[in-house]
Amino acid sequence: MRELTVDLGERSYPIYIGGGVLGEIAPLFEKHSISKSAPLMIVTDEQVAKYHLRDVLARLEQGGFKPVYKIVPSGEKTKSLEMLQEIVGEALAAGLDRKSAIVALGGGVVGDLAGFVAASYMRGVRFIQIPTTILAHDSSVGGKVAVNHPKAKNIIGAFHQPVMVLYDTDTLRTLPDREIRAGLSEVIKHGLIWDRSFTEWLDAHSGDLLSLHSGALEHALYEGCKVKARVVSEDEREGGLRAILNFGHTIGHAVEAVGGYGELLHGEAISIGMVGAARLSVKRGSPPEVYTETKRILQKFGLPVRLPEHYRLDEIMSAMMHDKKFKEGKMVFILLKELGKVEIRDDISAAEVEEIVQQLKQEE
Repeated sequence: MRELTVDLGERSYPIYIGGGVLGEIAPLFEKHSISKSAPLMIVTDEQVAKYHLRDVLARLEQGGFKPVYKIVPSGEKTKSLEMLQEIVGEALAAGLDRKSAIVALGGGVVGDLAGFVAASYMRGVRFIQIPTTILAHDSSVGGKVAVNHPKAKNIIGAFHQPVMVLYDTDTLRTLPDREIRAGLSEVIKHGLIWDRSFTEWLDAHSGDLLSLHSGALEHALYEGCKVKARVVSEDEREGGLRAILNFGHTIGHAVEAVGGYGELLHGEAISIGMVGAARLSVKRGSPPEVYTETKRILQKFGLPVRLPEHYRLDEIMSAMMHDKKFKEGKMVFILLKELGKVEIRDDISAAEVEEIVQQLKQEE
């Protein structure tokens, strides 16, 4: 079991990564002073519950905790105010109080939803992230929690840091191939924005990662989480540096919204968005390899780089106008200066973005 720390002073917390981490869940909860006198609520989805809920409940009960659970439908559409209300109602019925904790057992959707429940229930209770997807190595770290509005992703949310993140790599063995590829999209993002050598390592070990080779997977997730932890430690509330984590997300979030949060997985939409951002980077003066290498590596991992033809330009542009990264008539984009180095630009015009989106429909 490897350990990282998100350094936020008194609110610092550990990330535990490795095979078998869930076997230590009760001792780790005890170590971090999770209450045994108050009930805690596990929020999970239908798919994850089939594989992991019974074991987690049993281990916590054996450790003297009082877990209850809420199973929600799988998929991005679950991140809604309606589901938030439903969970809060069940938390009240189960007797959760200010000493209670909310546990997110699942992928990014569950983490965002459960985290927003924890941030808002009784004005904030403790929160534990137990990610069960590769994609969630990104979303489970950093304390950004939210639900969606039909017009914009993650527009209703808060910053609410977890007490800890328990990342058991054994849980990833149940993921379908498409989810594995989509999850690795965000790992690649961390290399592209921060560390060229890590990007090159990912490129060289694509086969091992796609086949979930234990050593390669643990190293990739550790390095990805390390980038996220360092950025969040320096800029918790996205006042500056943390914005670099949005590389590929300005276009990607709009593509997700237009697709109804269901046609493309998050990591697939972000892959398309990263290709768009790389194209824009070259247009703004970065070397051509920024685009060619970004696209090549994403394709090597079996990720989409082309925007589906039926996605309408006007709808994508409209979705971007509702994004938090749209300010005073200009869009904020994270651009690659070179592989492993980015810059934050707040002077990107809608006309430039329209041109890039059109080009994304013609990628080969």
